[in-house]
Amino acid sequence: MKNSAQHQGRKLTLVSSAATAVLKIAIVFALAGVVTQSAQAQTLTVLHALSASEGQGLLNGLVADRSGNLYGTGSWGGINNCPSSDPGCGTVFKLTRHGSGWIFSVLYRFTGVADGWWPLTIAIGPDGSLYGTTIFGGSVNNCFPGWGCGTVFRLQPPPSFCRSVTCPWIKTTLFEFGQTLDGAEPSQTVTFDQAGNIYGATGRYGQYDGGTVWELAHSNGGWTFNVLYNLQTVVGETGLGVAFDAAGNLWDAGYGGHLNCGDPYQPYYCGVIWELTPSGSGWNQNIVYSFSNTTGGSPSSNFIFDQAGNLYGTVADNGPEGNGGVFQFSPSSGQYDLIYAAPGNVNVAYGPQGTPAMDQAGNLYAADPSNGAYDGGYVFKLTPMNGNWIYTDLHDFASGSDGAAPYGPLAVDANGNVYGANADNVIFEITP
Repeated sequence: MKNSAQHQGRKLTLVSSAATAVLKIAIVFALAGVVTQSAQAQTLTVLHALSASEGQGLLNGLVADRSGNLYGTGSWGGINNCPSSDPGCGTVFKLTRHGSGWIFSVLYRFTGVADGWWPLTIAIGPDGSLYGTTIFGGSVNNCFPGWGCGTVFRLQPPPSFCRSVTCPWIKTTLFEFGQTLDGAEPSQTVTFDQAGNIYGATGRYGQYDGGTVWELAHSNGGWTFNVLYNLQTVVGETGLGVAFDAAGNLWDAGYGGHLNCGDPYQPYYCGVIWELTPSGSGWNQNIVYSFSNTTGGSPSSNFIFDQAGNLYGTVADNGPEGNGGVFQFSPSSGQYDLIYAAPGNVNVAYGPQGTPAMDQAGNLYAADPSNGAYDGGYVFKLTPMNGNWIYTDLHDFASGSDGAAPYGPLAVDANGNVYGANADNVIFEITP
C-alpha cells in the first residue's frame, strides 16, 4: 500500500474529482443491518471560507474544546513557501463563537522546513493546549533530504492577556523525527494517557521499516522520546494514530496484512486492526482482525470507543457497495460489523475518511469526501436502534458555496449541531 505522503496525495486526487464532478442522480441503497431514513430538514451554514493566507487543504477535520470553540489545520497555505509545489507551509486556526456568529483567527503559520510543515489533525491536551504533528519538517533530514522527517508540536495561548481574539499562539516543537530508528511521517493524530504523556505512530522507517509506535513522556520539565514498538512491514504504514481503551491498551490499524484488496496488476493489502498491550517493560502486539474485499479495506481513521468498549472506524474502499464504510469491532468477542456500506460510484474510487464522531446518545457522524448525490461528498448520521443502524443523510455537497470533499473528524455539540471542514477550504455547520 502507499506510504503516508502518497496516501495524502490520494486524498488530493479525491478533492479534484469531487470539485469538478457534474450532477448525478442520488443513489438509493439498503444493507442488512442498515436502514435508510429520509433526509430530515437540515440546514448548512458556511461559517468561514479560508483565504490562501489563512490556510488551504482542510483535510483533517475539526475538534472542539469544552467551550465550543473549533480548531483545525490547513495542511498548506499561509504566507511561507515550503519544498512542495503547494504554496505555504500550513496553518492552525480557531473559530470562536461570538453572539450569533463566529470569529475566525489564525493561531499559527508554519514558517519552513525546520519549523515543520504540512500539519495534521489537532488534539486538545489535558492542559488545554493544542498538540499536533507535521508530516514533514524538522531540522534533521536523515529521512527526506530537504523536507525533514516530521515533528510533534504544542500551541499555547499568549502568557499575558490579549485584548484581541486574533492574537497568535506560542508554538513549541516538542520533538523532531530524524533518526531512522525513531520512525518518520508521524501519524494523523496524537493521544494522551492519564498522566498527560503523548502517544502516536509513524508510517515509515523504524527497525523493520513498518513505522513505530512512540511516546513522549514528561521528564524534568521537558519530554523524553521513547519507541514503544517497531511495526513489522506486514502491518505496514499506520498514518492514523493510536487510541487507548479503558484497560490502557493501544489500538490502531495498518495498511498491511496478507489479504489483497487490489487487482492482480495493482495489488495492495486490505489492512489490519492491531492492539498493543503493556507487558513488563515493553509492549506486545496482537493483530486482531484482517480486512478483506468483502468487509471493506484501507482503514482511514483513528478509532473511538463507546461505553461498552466497542471501537468504531472507517474504511475507504471495497465492501458490499464498493466504497468502504463505517465499522464496529468488539475487542471482547472479535465480532466485526460493517454498520454502513458506502455506495459505489463509477466516477469515484474511495468512501468515508476521517475518525467518526459520537454524541452522548451514541449516534455516529461521519463524512465521505467523494460520493453523494452530486459527487461532492456528504455528511451522514448513524443512529443505533434495535440492533440496527438508521442512516440519515445530513448534507450532500454540490461544489457551490458549500464547497466539496468533507473530511472527518466532525465536531458535534449537545444540541446536535455538526461542524466540519472540506477540501474546498469551507468550514460549515449543519443544524438539525
